[in-house]
This record gives sequence, C-alpha cells and structure tokens, in this order.
Amino acid sequence: MSAPPRHRDGAPATLAWLGHPATVVALVLLVVNDHLLKAAFPGLLTGKLSDVAGLVLAPPLVAVLLTLLAPRLPARGAVAVGLGLVAAGFTIVKSSGYAAAVVSAAWSVVSGPSLIRADRTDLLALPALALAWWSWLRARREPVRGRSARLVRLVVLLPAATLAVAATSPVHYPDAVRAVVLGEQLAAGTSSGYDTHVFGTGWQVSDDAGATWRDPTPGEADALAGRNGLVAGPVSRSCSTATPTGCYRVVPGRLAVEQSDDAGRSWRPAWGATEAQRAVLRRQYPDPGPRGERIATQELTVRDTGDGRHVVLVANGRDGFAIRRPDGAWERLGFVDARKGGYPFDGRPPALGRSTPADRQDDLLLALALGLTLAVSVLAVSGVRVGLRRGATRWQPLPLAALGSAAWVLLATTWSDPLFTRELSLVALAAVLLPLLLLSVLAPTGLRGARRRWTLEVLLAAALTLALTALPLVGWLYGRPAYTRTAVLLAVAATVPGLLLGWRAARLVNASADPVSGAVGRGRRRGPRPGSAPRRAG
Repeated sequence: MSAPPRHRDGAPATLAWLGHPATVVALVLLVVNDHLLKAAFPGLLTGKLSDVAGLVLAPPLVAVLLTLLAPRLPARGAVAVGLGLVAAGFTIVKSSGYAAAVVSAAWSVVSGPSLIRADRTDLLALPALALAWWSWLRARREPVRGRSARLVRLVVLLPAATLAVAATSPVHYPDAVRAVVLGEQLAAGTSSGYDTHVFGTGWQVSDDAGATWRDPTPGEADALAGRNGLVAGPVSRSCSTATPTGCYRVVPGRLAVEQSDDAGRSWRPAWGATEAQRAVLRRQYPDPGPRGERIATQELTVRDTGDGRHVVLVANGRDGFAIRRPDGAWERLGFVDARKGGYPFDGRPPALGRSTPADRQDDLLLALALGLTLAVSVLAVSGVRVGLRRGATRWQPLPLAALGSAAWVLLATTWSDPLFTRELSLVALAAVLLPLLLLSVLAPTGLRGARRRWTLEVLLAAALTLALTALPLVGWLYGRPAYTRTAVLLAVAATVPGLLLGWRAARLVNASADPVSGAVGRGRRRGPRPGSAPRRAG
C-alpha cells in the first residue's frame, strides 16, 4: 500500500529565503538607514540605500506571506509573484507622480505621516532585485524544516521585516524656531523637527527689514551656525535699542506677542491668535504636537530701522513667521524660504479662524466615521431592544461590544490627538464599523417575525441621526464650532431623537412572537394538552 501523497508546502523554502544572510543584512540596513543615517547624513547616498535594502527585503517578505496564506502554493510561484509585484510596484510609484501620491496617502494611514516621491533616478536601484534572486537560489537548497528554526523566523524575522518595510522614515515638517538680528540684518531660522540640534536649522536673511529674503553668505552662515546651539534657549523678550522702553515678549504656550511701553512694567496684547483660532489651526497643520504645542510662538527679536521706528520678527513654530512692519502693521508671513512653498498652503499660512474640509487633513474622514458610528448606534440599540423584548439574547452582546469599541476609538482620536493617533484610529474605526453594521442590522432582522414597519422606522431613525449629527460636524470642518470636543458633544446630543425613535419602534414587534416558527400573535402556538384527544378533520 503506497503512502498518501504529501501536499506541497512552500513556507519552508520561503522562510529560508527570509532568513538568508543577505536578507537579514538588508533588514538591518533599512532600519538603521531610515531611522538614524537619514537624519544624521541626509543626501543622495542614504536615500538610495533605503531603496536598495527595501528591494532586497520586500520580495522574500511577500513570498513568505503568500505561502502562509496559501500553504499549497509552490515556493517558486510565490517567489515569482514576490519579485514581480515588487518590481512592478516600485517602477510605477517611482515613475508616476499620481501613483506616488496615492501610495503616500495609503502609507500614512498604515505607518503615520510619510512621504513617497516619484523619482526616476530611484529606478537605478532595481538591479538590487538580482541580489534578492541570488539569495533565493542559495536559500532554497536548505529549506527550514525544524520547528524551532521555523518559529524563530515567524516570531522574530517576519514581524521585524514587516515593520521595517511599513515604518519608513517619517516626514519632518518645518517649524519656524529662530528669529535673530545679525548685524543690520534680520535672520529667520527654520527647523525640520522638534530638536534643532538633530535636524539642523535652515536660515534666511533679510537686508530690508523683512521685505525680501535670501540665503546667507558663507560668513553669515558661519555666524548663524555659531549662534544656533550656543544660546541657552530662544529669546522670549526683546527691546528696541533706540527706544529702550519699547519691549515685546512671547506669551508662553500661545500664538501671541505682548508689548510694553514702559520697559516691561506693564504689558498689553500686541498681536496674536485666539485660542479658538489656534484650535482650528491645530486641525489644519499636520503633526501639530500632542497638545498643539508646535503651533505657538517660539522666539522674537526687535530691529531698529534707523528712523525712530522698528520691526519685530516672530517665529511661530508650525505657523511660520510673523512680522511687525515699521508702520506698526502685523503680518503673518508663513515660511520665508521660497523652497518651503507648497507646504502646506503654498508657503502662506491659512486664514485665522476659517477652514474648509479640503485643508483639514483627515478630519473629513473622521467626521464621516463619527456620524456613521452614531447612526449605526441607533440600529444597534434598536436591535438589542427588540432582542430583549423577544427573549433572543444570544447575539445581543456583540453589537454593544462593537459599539463600545468604536466609541473608545473615537474618544482617543478626538480628545487626545497625539502623533499618528488620527491615522491609526481611522484604521481601527473602519475595522469596527463593518461588524457593528452587520450585527446591528442582520441580527434583529434574522429573528423571524420582525415586521417591515419596524425595520423602516428604525432605518428612518438612523437616517435622522446621521442628518442631525452632520450639522455640528460639518460646521466644525468650517471652523464653527472651533473646538473638537464641542463638536463631538453636540453630535452625541444629536443622537437622542434617533435613539428615542428607535427605542419606541420596538412596540411594532410583538413580544410573544416565536423566533423559531415565525408565528406572530398574542400567544405562542401550543401543542395539545396532555390527555386530550386530537381533533379530527371534518
């Protein structure tokens, strides 16, 4: 009797490919380069190293995932698909600006703010796929059969490779952090991150009191480099040399400047944004900080113009620079470096207190997710109410648990708003909404005997909830109300009429309906009493 044929299993060979020394070296190089070398040595070399390492690492990762999802898939087929997908995807993304924008947006949802650019010079890294193919030819000779060796690759290498490919180096958005006087010139310093010592400061110099800006000369650059990092923090107060009684100071934690006409004995507001306006800006700028601390005044300086007047240059973090002209008028400049154009409003700051859904980052998706969750909550509560009324409690905890998960995700997103939370919450929310919708709709209608009028009334209650919650949420996208918490509380309050209508709709489904037989009436069908003779036909 012959032994039964063994099913093909491509995982041992592809796991051996993932654990090949060339693949492991590419994994280490990708992590170190993306998170250390790019920040310390930005340039062409570190940029291309990530492409080479990613092209060596990605094909075995794809092949392993394919063989784990489809165990009967031959290893050669998985390898061919992995190499083909990586080669085609890399070529399309690096050749097409539209494809790069789409992938960049998707990647930001998965791993946080990321930027993928279309750059045809990156196609020079494609020969790295030959190294990946060579490592496969070597690795396939020794497939991983041992349980412990296989477990190590599944538990250690596979998650590490997945995170290394997904969590690429984040985008460091510019911040206006320095405002100094260098001789007779104004100097504005922009940093790409929280720490100017890590990411460096790019300087612009003005010879005409802030009317125009230019790159610093080598001597000016050396002087500014000496100043940057040697002073003990930013200057929060500065006075006019010609008029020492005229001083200006930073308002800590706010986007505001105060002015004194008596050498600092008393202060009055000179320029700034209200906290409501700052709250709207917080939703417009990417990565504003956990509490919006990057949208705040960092430093200021005063320069006399020689005619008894002066200018004030203010560094406002993510909002760019502001300036007080010699005539006393204040103006928000944004980023004075022309190369910063296009971020995020073509170099110019957005209007204070006003916004549109297009410039609110992911808030449009967040408002849609919140409105849908509140509308579906009406369906869930109505379904649970009918289930309890009819004694069918098997599926009742499921929609409520899903609803609680959605509420928790939304609470974390709208209340705390730390780095990357919005993107991760939208992914979690999308995963919660689908089972919530299915359980809340299908579970009650799956009970036989549910009336059509009840279904119609509950759907109308959900539609009413969606319409009422849309009012504060759409207004929030346009800056009215300005605060996220106010909009969320108003949206939650707007669900009350829909909940009451859905709760009241339970009267349309008879409590004595038999969920098994489907009979609807005042009483259940009962069998003949013990000892009684059945009725005869006719």
